[in-house]
Amino acid sequence: MNCNKKFSRRDFLGVLGGGVAALAFFPRLTFAGANEIVAIRTGIQPGNKTRLVIETTARPEYSLSYPEGKLVIRINANGSPKPKLVDGGLVKKIDFGRDEIVAHLKKTIAPIPKSQTMMFEPTDKNRYRLVLDFAAGTNVDKTKTAAETAIAPKTAAKKPTIVIDPGHGGKDPGAIGIGGTREKDIVLAVAKKLYDRLKNAGYNVSMTRRDDTFLNLDTRAAIAEKKNADLFVSIHANANPKRTIKGFSVYTLSKTASDAEAQKLADAENAADKIGIDEFGGFGHEVRVILSALQQQMVAEDSDVFARNIMRSTRAAGINDVDKDPRSAGFAVLKSTVPGCLVELGHLSHRDEEKLLRNGDYQNRLAGALTTAIGNYKFES
Repeated sequence: MNCNKKFSRRDFLGVLGGGVAALAFFPRLTFAGANEIVAIRTGIQPGNKTRLVIETTARPEYSLSYPEGKLVIRINANGSPKPKLVDGGLVKKIDFGRDEIVAHLKKTIAPIPKSQTMMFEPTDKNRYRLVLDFAAGTNVDKTKTAAETAIAPKTAAKKPTIVIDPGHGGKDPGAIGIGGTREKDIVLAVAKKLYDRLKNAGYNVSMTRRDDTFLNLDTRAAIAEKKNADLFVSIHANANPKRTIKGFSVYTLSKTASDAEAQKLADAENAADKIGIDEFGGFGHEVRVILSALQQQMVAEDSDVFARNIMRSTRAAGINDVDKDPRSAGFAVLKSTVPGCLVELGHLSHRDEEKLLRNGDYQNRLAGALTTAIGNYKFES
C-alpha cells in the first residue's frame, strides 16, 4: 500500500476489517479543528505560468470561480497572512474574505484544469499546500476544471447518496411551539420537500422516516451507514425559554460542545435515547478506537465543510438570523462514519418564527437552500 497516497473516508472504512493493525498503513492522523491559512505565495513556472500556493493547517476543501479580472477560491479555511507575490507573475494583489481568497489578476485567465491543481501533504517544513498553476488567456482546456469537479454531482459516475433524517416522530413530538406547532410535523414537511428536490436533481435519496414514526437515535445513524451514504442531514426545529431567541443554526458532532447553548441542545435532542459518545454501538472495541480517530479527522472535516455550505446557502436564500459559524456538541444522531450535520430550522418558541416555519413557501426556501448546499459539496469520486 502506498503510504504517500491521500486516503479518503471510504478508503479508511474499506480496511476496517484489519482492526487496529490497519492503522499502520495510514499516514499520521491529525485531529480536526479550525482550518487556518498560514501562508500564501506566488511563483513563476515554465510556460509563463504563475503558481499560487495556499498553505493551511488542515486539508482544505475548495472551489474556484473566475469573475472579471479575478480568481476566487472558496475555501474552508480562514486567516490573512501577508502574501508573498513574485515579480512578473499574474497576481497583483490578494484579499481575504470569509471562507474566501480573492486573487486580483493582471490579465484574464481561463478556468484552471484539474491537471494543474495539486494538493501536497505536510512535510517537516510545510503544512498542507493547495497549488494552482495558470497562465494568461481565455482558451478553456478540454480537461475538466477544478471548479467543475467540485460542484457537479450529476455528472459523477456514481450518484451521491443522501440520507435525510426528520427528527423526532411518533411518541416524541419534539419541541412544541407557542401556537401548539409540533416540531416533528414541521421537520417532516421540510424533509419531504428536500427529498423531492434532491430526487429531481438526480441524487439517490432516502429518509429515515416518511410518516409519524418513532425511531431510536442509533437507528437513524445506522440507516445512513446501511445505505453507504455520502451525506446525512438531520432536520430539527428549536425552542428556547427566552421567547425572543430566534434563528437558523447548524451543528456538527464533537466530544466537547462549542458553547453552553450547543450543549443544552444536544442534551435535549439526546434525551429520547441515551448513547455514550465513545461507544460507537454495534462495533467491537478495536474498531471503536479507529472510528474515534476517524471522527476526529475525516468525518469531522467533511462535516464542517458541509455545515459551512449550508450556512452560505441559507444566507444567500434570504433566511434570517443565520448563526455566524457552525456549532458542535455530542449529538448522538450524528455519531456515524458518514459526514453529516444537524440543522435547526428556527425557533418554535418565537411567535413570528413559528408562523414562518408553518408556511409552505418558507419551507420550500429552506429545502432549496439545503439542496444548494448539497450541490456545492465536493463528493468523493
